[in-house]
Amino acid sequence: MSQWCQELRKPSWAPPARLFGPVWSVLYLIIFVSYGYVFSLRFQTEIGWLEILPFLLNILFNLAFTPIQFTLRNNYLALIDILLTLVTLLWALITIYPIAPWVTWINSAYLLWVAFASALQLAITWLNHKPI
Repeated sequence: MSQWCQELRKPSWAPPARLFGPVWSVLYLIIFVSYGYVFSLRFQTEIGWLEILPFLLNILFNLAFTPIQFTLRNNYLALIDILLTLVTLLWALITIYPIAPWVTWINSAYLLWVAFASALQLAITWLNHKPI
């Protein structure tokens, strides 16, 4: 972990940094399998572009978080990004539920983690904000 990240003020309920790797490893496996299924539905033309759009956006926002937070070191943009990740995930899971409910259920752990990560990022951003 970078020195910058270690120096950030964090809430008392923040989990240890070593927990994030294993959690994301499991979540990315779930995402790979379930999103892979959703994309296969699109390629088989069983669902349209409007159904696949929130999944595409979710992956984009999910993958953007790490460079925004740890390369750009921008808590404000990271907060916006994690909230967009949360919103697009909710949109995706609501959209796919009538078609493949199991995709929604299997991603409930991802949803809970992103909700927690959003609250954590909000707290970190607040604790480390600098007056303009």
